[in-house]
Amino acid sequence: MKHDVFLRKHPVFTGEELAKHLASCGEVGGRAQEAFLAYRRKTGRVVRVRRGLYAVIPPGADSDSYPVDPFLVAAKLTPDSVLSHHTALQLHGKAHSVHTHITYSASRPLGLLTFRSHVFRGTRFQRTLLRTGKVHAGVSIKERAGMELRVASLERTLVDVLDRPALSGSWEEIWRSLESVEFFDLDKVVEYALLLGNATTVAKVGFFLEQHRDRLMVEDRHLKALHDLRPRQPHYLDRARRESGCFVSKWNLMVPREVLERAWGEVL
Repeated sequence: MKHDVFLRKHPVFTGEELAKHLASCGEVGGRAQEAFLAYRRKTGRVVRVRRGLYAVIPPGADSDSYPVDPFLVAAKLTPDSVLSHHTALQLHGKAHSVHTHITYSASRPLGLLTFRSHVFRGTRFQRTLLRTGKVHAGVSIKERAGMELRVASLERTLVDVLDRPALSGSWEEIWRSLESVEFFDLDKVVEYALLLGNATTVAKVGFFLEQHRDRLMVEDRHLKALHDLRPRQPHYLDRARRESGCFVSKWNLMVPREVLERAWGEVL
């Protein structure tokens, strides 16, 4: 009975969590864990995601085809996983498109992992967050299937997505997703952007907020705090892509024309 309760409360679980549960039942040692897993894998109640990580299959379901929740898997890949970037937008219900790539941030992310139809991609916390011990700044807790997940808040996500756009898809995907958010706590957006200490990221956040100034009720003080830390030399909106576009002198950014004009909104 206790084992059934454990499986019900832990739809995805680690080897450490299983060991703790077995110890509470008086079953100590690696052999107990091996026996538990071997029996339940044989009966189709548990599937292996990767070494040390397992997912529970409901009674009667097909263990080969049952859709394991990818967000629960990502939350357990490392001890400090934070669901972030486009994946955070999906969890908040603000992603323009659903992606099969699941992104999480961690101190020591794993390499690419493919499980079922999803690819799990880890990215390392920004150096400033690691150095200051603030890796969970702007992180909220969401409950899903009885599990607690650490998820980047919408304010942190806005900054993170602009900081590393390659993790969230095309500019259209990024802009449409962020534009679907009705409200940001702008003080928290600015605070987190300044915490990262990256001048280019600060400028990108400033550009986005200014472009949506009326709708998001952006105040001069928000823009000034960001403008004061903009880069002194021109930078691309995405250094990796280096797309030609228009120079926005206020923020020292080279911005692709499609972003400046939001060209994807045109009716052909």
